[in-house]
Formats: sequence, structure tokens, C-alpha cells
Amino acid sequence: MTPIARPAAARPDANGPARLLVITGLSGAGRTSLLKALEDLGYETIDNMPVRLMAPAVEAMAPGEALAVGVDVRTRGFDAAAVDQALSQVAALPGLAATVVFLDCDDEVLYRRYTETRRRHPLASATDRPVEDGIRDERALIAPLRDRADVVLDTSEFSLTDLRRKASELFAFGGSPGLQLSVTSFGFRNGLPRDADLVFDVRFLANPHYDPLLRPLTGLDPSVGAHVAADPLFAPFFDRMLDLIRLLLPAYAREGKSYLTVAVGCTGGKHRSVFVTERLAEELRQDGWRVTVRHRDMPDADLARTGSPAAKPV
Repeated sequence: MTPIARPAAARPDANGPARLLVITGLSGAGRTSLLKALEDLGYETIDNMPVRLMAPAVEAMAPGEALAVGVDVRTRGFDAAAVDQALSQVAALPGLAATVVFLDCDDEVLYRRYTETRRRHPLASATDRPVEDGIRDERALIAPLRDRADVVLDTSEFSLTDLRRKASELFAFGGSPGLQLSVTSFGFRNGLPRDADLVFDVRFLANPHYDPLLRPLTGLDPSVGAHVAADPLFAPFFDRMLDLIRLLLPAYAREGKSYLTVAVGCTGGKHRSVFVTERLAEELRQDGWRVTVRHRDMPDADLARTGSPAAKPV
């Protein structure tokens, strides 16, 4: 196999702490694909490591080594309580930076993935039960791991390219340490983002949808932004929202949180939430935070037409 060429800045820091990523979540949500992406980033990867071997393997890591371990219901000895105990043992080890990543996904998307690939769900295959039953049982079984995860990624709308990009944003070597922010717009009619930590509702602002000239446009168009910003409530709301986020971010960073998702929602996720998301990302970047932007419900054609100047990470 031809070795993967990586720039020197992307290699692990031999003098830094050992780095462990524990990748868990729902079957079909992308764990194997994420592990492959992490391998390309320079991590050693082990999928379905027996739970009892996790602590001994991590104890043997040298400073600067990076390991990503996949754990799910197919892992030998899997039990949410046993995994939780093993994670607590690992987190207490000196000289180790450990992060638990939980991959979530909508049930309907998981069902579609299983039916398209003609694979059986691991909790439904032995008894020939429906895929839906396996998904429901697994979600209940691993709920405690979602609760203790440091990073929750909803892969419902992710392509393989999206997943690889997110892996690079969050876990590549050579980046500045600290809290990574993701600001996403969404439409309430399509449901809340599963991975949102903070949610702001901007449906009270003037809606460009009712202006025939603005309806075909998006929050990335200046005329739509001007329409929303002209609402008398916009400025006081935005200032108070920004003040609240500025108050919370240092506290999250102090407690060691590595990833935070701020979600801004309007009705359809095309006008008001997009404009507010872009403005918010711009302000937070000026404050020195690392910020990425995602417009969950924005049609691809509109993104290609207008672009998003705030969507480039710093």
C-alpha cells in the first residue's frame, strides 16, 4: 500500500499528550467511514475493540500517539454501563486527551440506508425482526453514551465528503487547540438539528417570504439581509443573543468542551436564519473563535449561486 503523504504540520505532536477518540453511535450513522477518514488524518484506528481491552491499550500509548477506537453494539462485551466505566478509567489517565464522539442520525435515514444496501441491522438480524425494531432498540441501548459524549454529530444530511470534511475540521493535527464552534441555520418545519447545543428562534423577525421580489432569494443575498435587519426587533435581539453567547463560550471552553453547535432557526431555513447565522459567525470570528458555518436546509443550487463568505473556517 502506498503511504499517505501528509504535510509536517498535520502530524501528531510527539511532545504532546496521547490523543484518544472513541467513536460510537447508531449502526449505519457512519462510524466506519469516520474511522477511515481519521486514519487518513494520521490516527491509528481500531474498530470494535473489546471493551475490556480499551484501558490496557490506552495505557500503552506513548506521548503524542493518536488512536481512534470504534465501539458499538457489535463490540464484544458491549454494555453501555461497561463502556461508560471503561471511558471513566481512560479519562482519568494522566497525559491523555480523550474525546467521545457520538454519531446520531434520523431513524428514517437509517432505515433508508439499510434498505438501499440490503444489510440487516445487528440487533434485528438474529431474530429476523424488522430494521425499524433494531434501530429503536439500539437507540435506547446506547442512549447513556450519547449523554456523556463530548461531540455529537448528526449525519442525517451528511455525504461522505461532508463527513470527511467534518473530521478534518474537528480532529486534524496542527490546528489551534480550544473550542470549535459550528453555527448552523435550519428550518423548524424540517425539525431541530440533533446535534444543537444552543438554539435560537428567529421566526418573529420580518419574513422575506411574503415579498414576491425576495421570496426566490436567500439570506445570503444583500437585499434579503437588509429586509431582515430593518426589522426594529433585529438589532436588540441580535445584540442580546451575541452577549449571551459571548458570556457562555469562555465557560464552555474552561470546562474542556471541544465542540459546540449553535443553531438558528426560522420557518423554512432559507431567509432569516441564514442571514442571522452569517452575521453571528462573522462576529464570533472577529472575537477570535474558530467557526464553521452550515446551512442545513438551504438548497444546493442557492448555495452554489450565492456562496457563503463566512463558511470558510479560520
